[in-house]
Amino acid sequence: MKTLTLLEVGGLEGLVFFIILIILGVASFVSLIVTVFIKLIYESGGKRKFSNKQFWQTMLISLLICGLISGALCGGM
Repeated sequence: MKTLTLLEVGGLEGLVFFIILIILGVASFVSLIVTVFIKLIYESGGKRKFSNKQFWQTMLISLLICGLISGALCGGM
């Protein structure tokens, strides 16, 4: 008898979608915390200002790194 995987059972697309949304939400939250921390360090130096463009670039880079780490942990090396 062939064993069934989670996706072959059927009707669980919502569960998979919900798990992916949770992973994206947690990664976005962690990236936001990292970006705010970097902004505080950058602006503590004195005259420098952290622009809106720099904020979103830092957020995107942090999110990509978080995705790489998540993929390495969940997918294996």
